[in-house]
Amino acid sequence: MLRYLPFLVILALWIYAFIDCLNTPENQVRGLPKIAWVFIILLFGEVLIGPVAWLVAGRPRREHAGGGAASPWPRGGRGAARKWVAPDDNPDFLRSLKDEGKKGDGPKGNGPKGNGPKDEGKRDEALLKDWEADLRRREEELRRKENGPADGEGGNNPPPKS
Repeated sequence: MLRYLPFLVILALWIYAFIDCLNTPENQVRGLPKIAWVFIILLFGEVLIGPVAWLVAGRPRREHAGGGAASPWPRGGRGAARKWVAPDDNPDFLRSLKDEGKKGDGPKGNGPKGNGPKDEGKRDEALLKDWEADLRRREEELRRKENGPADGEGGNNPPPKS
């Protein structure tokens, strides 16, 4: 079992360097173009020259908030880089939602800025009345076009010949 260990370590380093190179943006690769690093890692991976060269000379340096080179993993403490957290798991975001709900509630609980269900209902009714009036106007226009001009209205049609 121990005789396979060096082979597994070399294989793991080879795979890690290859995937890391592929995932690194082109503008952050140092030294050579990204495609050149991919070929170097693949061609010289068995003897560890390619992966080690990538890790030493091609990989971008990562810095944390405190400055200087650091590992890609966030450290605990005050100067640590903050990990991304989904909004539904972020306690700050959830707290801000609760605060907005409390801040907007009026004395009768009508929601933010006084736009309660009553105000919203009145707005919806006014909008519906406007739509109905517009619909009636359009229907009347269509009737006029179909029936021709009414009495006393001039149209584009010439008078009938006798």
